[in-house]
Amino acid sequence: MTPWLPKHGLHDTLVVMTAASNPPVDVASELRRFASADGDLAYRDTGAGDPVVLLHSGFADHRVFDAQIPVLARGYRVIAPDVRGHGASANATRPFRWADDLAALLRHLDTGPAVLVGVSMGGAIATDTVLEHPELVRAVVACGAATSEFEYTDPWARGVQSEQAAALGAGDAEGWLTAFLRFVPGRYRTLDDVDPDVLRRVREMALGTLAKHTPDEENHHVPLTGTWARVPEIGVPVLTVNGALDAPELIAAAERLARTVRDGRSTTVEGVGHYPNMERPGAFTDIVTDFLRTL
Repeated sequence: MTPWLPKHGLHDTLVVMTAASNPPVDVASELRRFASADGDLAYRDTGAGDPVVLLHSGFADHRVFDAQIPVLARGYRVIAPDVRGHGASANATRPFRWADDLAALLRHLDTGPAVLVGVSMGGAIATDTVLEHPELVRAVVACGAATSEFEYTDPWARGVQSEQAAALGAGDAEGWLTAFLRFVPGRYRTLDDVDPDVLRRVREMALGTLAKHTPDEENHHVPLTGTWARVPEIGVPVLTVNGALDAPELIAAAERLARTVRDGRSTTVEGVGHYPNMERPGAFTDIVTDFLRTL
């Protein structure tokens, strides 16, 4: 999944250098605020109908779903949060879990059960939430994700993570971003194979999140453990979506998730890697809407 929150301090850590020359992106006027127990959490809330929650990838924000939000909002209530420590949402000052933040937001909005659609880290948050708060979840779409305990072992991915760690240690924001962006094309392509606008958007979101954090900041995120043993308990429909050019071990983990739940299925988007929703937004949106119609 996205190089996101690390198990061993290797990548997408939220304890990062300040990108002082790149201030956070201005908060969009359509964002709303939820006063959580530990600071305000930002989210978009648009459309009407059954609730669909869009959960973004690591070091990004809700704008990952810019292509999906207006289309889905024609028939559904679309809720797209910036998860804690990302985008316009508050950083943590105490231990937290993203699944608990999402549960608190849904209860605050007095909505649910909702369909959770997550990309990468967002897919892992969706899986964590259905395990921890099943009463709030109607179905799950996990794109480029399995459970939150996935770790890369592939030498290519571990090499990129090492580059990120080295840049992080040197306070080199540009070096970190260069390594981070390599996950967009993945191991089988180069940056030249990706639409420059996709790379620009990912870079912009990552810079915005980097600028929210400082080198001495404590990482308060509490990971969920023992997830695979609990996956058979998931009783709602689960769809896993994989870019055909994503890491084979991640695709295998996602397909294992689909096989292990009671009602699982999987599909593949050809010609793309880790971010099908950005590289082939129409195909991704069609997959999600087709799945929603089956519920």
